[in-house]
Amino acid sequence: MKKLADTRSEIESWEKLEKRIYDLFELAQLEDDSMTAEIEQEAEAIQQELDRRELSTLLGGPYDRGNALLTINAGAGGTDSQDWASMLQRMYLRWAERSGYTTEVIDLTEGEEAGIKTITIAVTGQYAYGYLKAEKGVHRLVRLSPFDSAHRRHTSFVQVEVLPEIEDDAEIVIAPDDVRIDIFKSSGAGGQNVQKNATAIRLTHIPTGIVVTCQNERSQMQNRENAFRVLRGRLAAIRQEEQDKQLGELRGEYQKAEWGSQIRSYVLHPYQMVKDHRTEFEAGNTQGVLDGDINGFIESYLRWKKD
Repeated sequence: MKKLADTRSEIESWEKLEKRIYDLFELAQLEDDSMTAEIEQEAEAIQQELDRRELSTLLGGPYDRGNALLTINAGAGGTDSQDWASMLQRMYLRWAERSGYTTEVIDLTEGEEAGIKTITIAVTGQYAYGYLKAEKGVHRLVRLSPFDSAHRRHTSFVQVEVLPEIEDDAEIVIAPDDVRIDIFKSSGAGGQNVQKNATAIRLTHIPTGIVVTCQNERSQMQNRENAFRVLRGRLAAIRQEEQDKQLGELRGEYQKAEWGSQIRSYVLHPYQMVKDHRTEFEAGNTQGVLDGDINGFIESYLRWKKD
């Protein structure tokens, strides 16, 4: 039923776009100079929509149309790395908002001094996984450290993992005996924020060794549900890798978040530049990128991957 609803929605969206083009053509035929600005604005909007739809034709993977689970892990760099992880969190949340996606933080561990150690975000909307899979890998930041009293230049690394969210439980079957469930108290900032009850969940998938921890919710049941969402996504990624016989087709080969393994560099000093090392795509407006303008990187990756 979901596939049927998605197909019906897709057809209706094309019909609406066709009507917009037809209406614009009729408007242009009136040759009314007072409407030139309006016509040009609508023509540009239609072109952007066509470009977006063209890009979606590159998303033919089994999970590309669905939701995504985005995990950000601070790597080498200490407090600077944890602050960099929070900057990436903001970047992806802003990108999702611009793209019309809804987001939900399902697990979060904050840093001791600043930033975050790890966060998992559920991104909901059509093609969320298809687009975000371009972001998996190590992201490198070069800047003057705000945490260095001498204000020296530091390099920080963060690992980004992107997994498909499996909505149909029947698609990925997890045998109860294959999972060890541990319950513990959630970590927090201390004081009134300390959890008095054990609500955090740690799942260990015995056959694969995958470990998933969720502690963001105050409800043990909600944390358990979120942990299984992530576990299903990771198992789906492994299954797809086996089917394609290419390790890392979905999750990518794991790389340590340190020197020499980055997919993209964000340089804020001594010059301003963001560069993707896979596609060679560059952007000079670093603030725009950090504010969520990453579609150029995503598009260049999808076209590069197809070639």
